[in-house]
Amino acid sequence: MELRQIRAFVVVADEASFTRAAARLNKVQSAVSASVRNLERQLGVELFERTTHHVQLTEAGRLFLPEARRTLAAAQEAQHVLEQLRGGLRGEVRLGLIQTPRHIAVHPALLIAEFRARHPGVTVSVQAAGSVRHAEDLRKRRLDVAFVILPPEATAGLDLHVLASEKIQLLCRADHPLAERDQVELVELVDQPFIETPTTWGNRLATDTAFARAGLTRKIAYEIGDAAGLASLVKHGLGIALGPMSFITEDEIRAVPLASDAPSLALSLAVPAGHDVSAPAKALLQTARELSEPTA
Repeated sequence: MELRQIRAFVVVADEASFTRAAARLNKVQSAVSASVRNLERQLGVELFERTTHHVQLTEAGRLFLPEARRTLAAAQEAQHVLEQLRGGLRGEVRLGLIQTPRHIAVHPALLIAEFRARHPGVTVSVQAAGSVRHAEDLRKRRLDVAFVILPPEATAGLDLHVLASEKIQLLCRADHPLAERDQVELVELVDQPFIETPTTWGNRLATDTAFARAGLTRKIAYEIGDAAGLASLVKHGLGIALGPMSFITEDEIRAVPLASDAPSLALSLAVPAGHDVSAPAKALLQTARELSEPTA
């Protein structure tokens, strides 16, 4: 077996498509198909069931996939060890970015700057998207590390290193009828126009889940992919929102606690679950841990 064959198999399994796998590997589809076919011949089993409409793992493929991942991770780790012997950590770490509160100790820009100062031989490539998209890309190994804000039910297949945690609250104008309340129930909000974040954001996922569990529906008047923009719409009386206090960027906005079952949102650095985290990714996490430790 060759590493390129194993890598082709893993990427096809992740993408459930030879076409998407070829694009991700920057190869023609016929070359990826040939690599997988050769691997199947060497192993004496079929790893995929192929039809004109879909590609899915066989039982043998499902058993082989975790071992294939471990093989690639071990090969990558060995390469990193040798690179360190030649003068320092090298390689690439693919980092997912989201909008994050300015006040956190491990702000993305600070983390990248500190990491590059410590490991100049490592390239940091970044991708900006919502937490839900980052979670999927981590599971499929399109990213190595990502900032995410996700409710617990959306973190399967990920290991999280929590940086900060906040409760979701009602965000409304200071002159809103609910602004001076000590707390509010979700049922009191169903007739209000909502300003929401996109469905790829962890905050939206948590809010949608909270309403669904309560058997309630609401009206979404505006959807905006920017926390400051959301706060501005709330400030101008165009609706209310549910979110953490870190969304508040305007003095005219009040945060009111939810009476029960308020979701918590944890800002975390996430990696794929398991032990196949690359050396550059491990070094990035270590840098984040040190930045988050309070100074004496």
